[in-house]
Amino acid sequence: MKPEIAALQEAMERQGYIAEAGVATALYLAKEMRRPLLIEGDAGVGKTEIAKVLARLLPAELIRLQCYEGLDVATALYEWNYQRQMLRLRLAEHEGKAAAEIEELIFGRAYLLERPLLRAITRRDAPPVLLIDEVDRADDGFEAFLLEVLSDFQVTIPELGTVRAEHVPYVVLTSNRSREIGDALRRRCLYLYIDHPTLDKEVRILRTRVPQAGARLAAEIARFMQILRRRHLSKAPGVAESIDWAQALLRLDRDRLDLETVEQTLGCVVKDHHDLHELGGGELAAALAAALGEAPEAALGEAPEAALGEAPEAALGEAPEAALG
Repeated sequence: MKPEIAALQEAMERQGYIAEAGVATALYLAKEMRRPLLIEGDAGVGKTEIAKVLARLLPAELIRLQCYEGLDVATALYEWNYQRQMLRLRLAEHEGKAAAEIEELIFGRAYLLERPLLRAITRRDAPPVLLIDEVDRADDGFEAFLLEVLSDFQVTIPELGTVRAEHVPYVVLTSNRSREIGDALRRRCLYLYIDHPTLDKEVRILRTRVPQAGARLAAEIARFMQILRRRHLSKAPGVAESIDWAQALLRLDRDRLDLETVEQTLGCVVKDHHDLHELGGGELAAALAAALGEAPEAALGEAPEAALGEAPEAALGEAPEAALG
């Protein structure tokens, strides 16, 4: 491994993010090549956290654009401050200024409200980290506009002209794969897929993020979560839920799992009522027994994995495993 990548991996771990070599390699290349990094994976596996860690390591300002259905260019790029413009217009009319002079006054940078994309481009002192979160939630039209912005890092404002980035930002895009991202945008980016962590890694994450949790509790939580993810739930719990659950159990003064505690706190982990119903009957008890080593995993009706704590070596673009740190 290149020494710089190993150093980045260690730095990420010091920031609380347990990263595989593939994750550190992808982030290193995105930083050095100034290419956008598209990260895909299930919710809660640590995609967004990578951008936060990068911003802390550089250090740089983190500018976040949260995507959603119906997101338009004005919300993502810029808007005019109409209230200030109207006040200035009335004042200029009172002062007897000409129409051309008034237009020049009210369409200046002082009356421009910069939204995340424009703010990332206009940073003058240092390049920021631009996080475009859950880009799969935006529609195809916005994706096409985003591709244009990421290609040249410039935008055209009719009243002001073309605005170019003095410092190209570091760009991280995340996707939960609720819809397919277009090929054009994919080709513009480096790609990283983050899977759920292995058992050993999840224990490391819990001990790092929730150090008050003992080794026994962390191991029981991690094993229970591994079993749940193999139940094909509609919303598989991520590492974020593991961390939340560990923190909740500590607040309840629990240092190990038992059926009553699991039943009472299952809402920290399972966030869908169909999944809660799926775990009804004896399923939850059987899953807990398997997690505690009191029953074979085959009793759950699922073929046990050959090695729960092992996974293929991650490679850049081939499902590298990372975890929310």
